[in-house]
Amino acid sequence: MADDEIEVVYRLRADPSALDARVEALLLEQTVEMGREALRCAHAREHLVGRVIATEPVGQAEFLVALAQPAEAAAGDPAQLLNVLFGNCSLQDDVELEDVRVPAPLVRMLCGPRFGTAGLRQLTGVRGRALAASVLKPMGLTAREAASLCRTLALAGLDVIKDDHGLADHPRCPFSERVRMCLAATAEAADSTGRRALYVPNLIGAPATVLRQAREADELGAEAVMVSPMLLGLPCFNELVRDLGRPVIAHPAFGGAQRISPVALLGKLFPLFGADAVIYPNTGGRFSYGPEVCAAIARALREPDAAIAPALPVPAGGIRAENAAAVLGFYGADTMLLVGGGLLEAPDAGAILARSRQFVAAVHAFPYAP
Repeated sequence: MADDEIEVVYRLRADPSALDARVEALLLEQTVEMGREALRCAHAREHLVGRVIATEPVGQAEFLVALAQPAEAAAGDPAQLLNVLFGNCSLQDDVELEDVRVPAPLVRMLCGPRFGTAGLRQLTGVRGRALAASVLKPMGLTAREAASLCRTLALAGLDVIKDDHGLADHPRCPFSERVRMCLAATAEAADSTGRRALYVPNLIGAPATVLRQAREADELGAEAVMVSPMLLGLPCFNELVRDLGRPVIAHPAFGGAQRISPVALLGKLFPLFGADAVIYPNTGGRFSYGPEVCAAIARALREPDAAIAPALPVPAGGIRAENAAAVLGFYGADTMLLVGGGLLEAPDAGAILARSRQFVAAVHAFPYAP
């Protein structure tokens, strides 16, 4: 791949007889935004018009169209890169963003994961097995109730305990109070277990709010955070992770609204823009991703086609203690399994503790093959 080109693949619905014209329009829409005959600027004609790499039929009147766009068009800016990838053409309902490969200079600009899988393993102290994670939910818990649940999960031996993505700065559960109490809960549990779970607070809000929460989390001693990049905006997310100095787990909320393939968005763009671990819907749960898509997301995170650190796959949804081994058999042990409802639907704290210990035991028992 050339350092001066961005490779983009679109899934395009078009009449075969009009395909060439539609591809030409798609090529120009993302950069110069006008027909070649109207390009009187020599630099635009010679340096800002991309080229067609290939078109491949994949169904009736459906094609994969691979384009190479000039890297110069991205202007070395995260937001402008997205504009070139899927700006105006995202408003055209016959096209979806299927795949992307970013050249080395733009990869260096974005930086990718600052910690990645290796950093999360070092932080949690987990080597030689998968990581077991759970979530504090539902929305409506008080800070004290969230901390009590956090303590129960930590006593069960969970490696990572994160806020639900719906836990914001609610009056019943203020951010700073929740973070302080949950960190205290993991410390208290560690007195019994000898090992402290990693508590991960959720940063959510307008950019100024997220920056304030990031400062508060740092001051209170949180060692990792969670962010929903599509709620915040990928360029703002990229700027945030540059200054955090701690791992970031990315949540996929709002990720299905852009007509971008899950593999391109969650498996490639999220880590390119700085996610160290990426949560995504597991096949067989309440979401619609099939096994091929889920396996491809995990593969893209672990084996990036850009020169960035591998990020940790975090499948979630439809996973229970009883099927944890089967899920790990599908993904392999270089995974963080996230189980929420499968543990929290137990009737009381004692039952949640027992079910969580069953889940932890299943994760610990799965053989590791790096």
